[in-house]
Amino acid sequence: MLIRHLPRDSALVRALHGEEADWGAVEHLLAAVVDHLAIGNWLFTSAHGDSEPPRPEPVPRPGDAREEETAATPSPRELAAFFGGL
Repeated sequence: MLIRHLPRDSALVRALHGEEADWGAVEHLLAAVVDHLAIGNWLFTSAHGDSEPPRPEPVPRPGDAREEETAATPSPRELAAFFGGL
């Protein structure tokens, strides 16, 4: 029972889970906020600029080995054409 409720920064939890032990719900939520803000800024810049800026990379999360996406990501111009030139 005691081992199950050890704090995240304990030596045993760090040995078992590595870097994942540093990330709790708050850290994951903050990373999601940063990702959404970056996408929003990218969409705004894409819609109002002459050039297409590179798509922002998400904040790396521990234990999350992102695999290559199989579906092609549409360009801002393709998105604008799909939504009727917004």
